[in-house]
Amino acid sequence: EKYMEFDLNNQGEIDLMSVKRMMEKMGAPKTHLELKKMISEVTGGVSETISYHDFVNVMLGKRSAVLKLVMMFEGKANESNPKPSGPPPERDIASLP
Repeated sequence: EKYMEFDLNNQGEIDLMSVKRMMEKMGAPKTHLELKKMISEVTGGVSETISYHDFVNVMLGKRSAVLKLVMMFEGKANESNPKPSGPPPERDIASLP
């Protein structure tokens, strides 16, 4: 879903401007040179666009800083339901399953 969200031209590839938009949306804007370097690292210097296969490899790879950013971004979206703080309420034996 994330890949399709940033495939702005619907050609099955994420180009430089799409990566730029993705990084800005995640709160980690990069310069054009940094973005070109990122794309080169992801594709192995073979392409100027990121294919779905390359995207999956990056997201599931060992050095996945991008995955950490996506997970952080997704976590921020889930903050609308804050977790209760403090000790849990007291329960009696009758309330146990």
